[in-house]
Amino acid sequence: MSPSLTSRARFFKAAHVLFVVTLLIQGLPDRAANPSPLYAVVFVLALEALLIVSSALLKSTRSINLIADIIAFVYFFILLWTLFTAKLDMLKASFFPPPGTVAAQMLSDGALIIGNIKTSLGIVAQGYILGLVTAVPLGLFLGWNIRSGSAAIYISKFTGSIPPVVYIPYGIALLPTFRSVSVMVIFLASFWPILAGTMGGVLNVEKEIIDSARSLCVGPVSMLAEVVFPAALPQIFTGCNQGLSVSFILLTSAEMIGGRSGLGYYVKNFSDLGDYKRIVAGVLVIGIVITVITFFFNKLQSYLMRWQSRREE
Repeated sequence: MSPSLTSRARFFKAAHVLFVVTLLIQGLPDRAANPSPLYAVVFVLALEALLIVSSALLKSTRSINLIADIIAFVYFFILLWTLFTAKLDMLKASFFPPPGTVAAQMLSDGALIIGNIKTSLGIVAQGYILGLVTAVPLGLFLGWNIRSGSAAIYISKFTGSIPPVVYIPYGIALLPTFRSVSVMVIFLASFWPILAGTMGGVLNVEKEIIDSARSLCVGPVSMLAEVVFPAALPQIFTGCNQGLSVSFILLTSAEMIGGRSGLGYYVKNFSDLGDYKRIVAGVLVIGIVITVITFFFNKLQSYLMRWQSRREE
């Protein structure tokens, strides 16, 4: 444990108060059908254990406070969700099942949900990586050639403004499987933001950096790979973040339109059957998956951009 952080700084958080209130709310009598309240209690206890362990192990006050604030928000959400459904019966249980019921359904469908997560992540990975490995080199080349780069920026803005889902009918007609259509949609969704971010980053590299490299007789390949690319990374990552966010949105939409697997299909299939327990479970799983992927992507960005924070210091 870091000596710079006292026990009070680590463990005295508003989240713990919300934890106690949330547990007490679970003990109130139910006005609506709530067959699985124990699952909500177990979930809240697991969150509290995660908060305590994180508070004990993390060395940064900022990181501890961030986790505590996120968990406090989750407690507050569960508290309100429980009150308005099971305890006060203000929301119709058939459309808004209590949190324990949804948690029980998620555990029951665990294997099915994990299989759909794997399918969705596999499609995103294929399309996004394909967009990344084609957009970054092309963006470096076009951005370095100022004349073609300036025109390409306007072209990418035009083509990038067209929602990739409009190409689904052509993909279905031309490609052999719906999975390949979905990969194409993710590729288009990620390619244009990454291309625009890369070109913008290259065009905005400070002239002094380029002149200094040229004075050292740096060749064109080394110039792009070792000078221009690192300097353009902040805007490249901006484009990558945009492409990643849009990719998940469009993948879910594509799976709901014509998929036979994946998280979007899971929600659409059970919405057709009117099974709102599974609809809510699917929506929550989609949010959790996107949050986790975004978290690790931001961690990767912070690691690769660590030189920038040192430079600002």
